[in-house]
Amino acid sequence: MQKASLKQRAYEIIKDKIINCEYLPNTFLNESILAEITEASRTPIREALNKLEQENLVVILPKKGIMVSELSINDINMIYQTRQLIETHVVKLYGDKIDKIELLNLRQELQMQMLKRQENNMPLKEIYRIDNDLHMLFINKSGNRYYKQIMEQIYSQNQRLRALAGVKVEKRLEETHKEHVDIIDYLLDDKIEEAVKAMAVHLENSKKATFASFMTL
Repeated sequence: MQKASLKQRAYEIIKDKIINCEYLPNTFLNESILAEITEASRTPIREALNKLEQENLVVILPKKGIMVSELSINDINMIYQTRQLIETHVVKLYGDKIDKIELLNLRQELQMQMLKRQENNMPLKEIYRIDNDLHMLFINKSGNRYYKQIMEQIYSQNQRLRALAGVKVEKRLEETHKEHVDIIDYLLDDKIEEAVKAMAVHLENSKKATFASFMTL
């Protein structure tokens, strides 16, 4: 396998374990264990860790080791402040550029998601994937690669918060579903200002729920 492929594989494996909290915040990573898990040598692993440090998922501490970055109340504030600024902005500017068929398909996927969830037939990881797909739809529609880069990092941190909250988010999942459908319905009706307000409300509610979950950890 080529060096670039080894680095990418190591990066993806380690990142997945971090954002899903198999590797918890403030814990140290063992390079020997990472080598065994990723089936990569020291060089690709260190290159992957350097990339993860740039994304604020690990901290490289000289003479101490590699630590998974912490999550704090301040991080939650910064995450949701960024989301409010960018996500409401892109809905306002690009909400009317999204194909209606694409919106209808996503709405149908959300409805199927809720049915499966009620039957206990859909893992949280899949629910979060659909959630991210909705939010990234707006970001991608902007065509702004800097927005995309920022938000991909933000969503990685957001996934860590979700993973830490675990089963405490069940009620919030139902509320989120309704909020997502409301946003889509406003866009389908070409009510952009209402969609912007619905997105702002959704993010504020998510922030409050995240704070509540975080405080009980």
